[in-house]
Amino acid sequence: MTAAGYRDKLAAMRRSGAVVARALELCKELVEPGRRTGEIDARVEELIRSAGARPSFKGYNGFPASVCISINEQVVHGIPGERRLEEGEIVSLDVGAFLGGYHGDAALTIGVGEISDEARRLMLVTYQCLEAAVAQSRPGNRIGDIGAAVQSWAEEAGYQVVRDFTGHGIGRKLHERPQVPNFGRPGTGYRLRPGDAVAIEPMVNAGTLAVKVLPDNWTVVTYDGSLSAHYERTVFITDEGCEVTTPWSRRGVLD
Repeated sequence: MTAAGYRDKLAAMRRSGAVVARALELCKELVEPGRRTGEIDARVEELIRSAGARPSFKGYNGFPASVCISINEQVVHGIPGERRLEEGEIVSLDVGAFLGGYHGDAALTIGVGEISDEARRLMLVTYQCLEAAVAQSRPGNRIGDIGAAVQSWAEEAGYQVVRDFTGHGIGRKLHERPQVPNFGRPGTGYRLRPGDAVAIEPMVNAGTLAVKVLPDNWTVVTYDGSLSAHYERTVFITDEGCEVTTPWSRRGVLD
């Protein structure tokens, strides 16, 4: 990649990532008992379009909404609609935005009102998995270093990482090479280079790692009905390390 191409790509991904971060901050404000998931989706789509962007997910392979909203045992790809959030649930919200020729993609899990200590610990460990993975995202490191960081952190806490769904490269397309699994061996896989961008997204289950897809052909749930948490950031590999281009804050999520 040329120096100009590097600068242009980073600038564009900062812009699309900023829209995603704003959308997730709005999600945090909207998550409360009694709120319909379809209302959250509509409000987020309005924010994305008002910024001059378009939702990355809406219409993608037929997905009908702008936000993936997954509750409790739902891992990813939950479809928003008439369901109302209830006190004590945990809800994962995954948002993408396309602006200036590039995508941004990020997710967070948040509690609805007061949640159990079990749920809070799962969320914290999953977030720590994300932080550990981002710390491995630098030129010269490999995809296996990222996956191993997630896997070891989750398993040491007594949890399991989802293996059937992964993170991914991102840029002009929402999903690009390489795949970014949440498991692996250090020193293996694709070697990261300056100018690469990856969406790192630990999906961690309190019980079994096994998952299944519901009859809607989208919603992924844990096979045993255990809780699942999901956090994601888009990360741009720089000459010195990396930059998170979807800088949502953990404030109001884990604090």
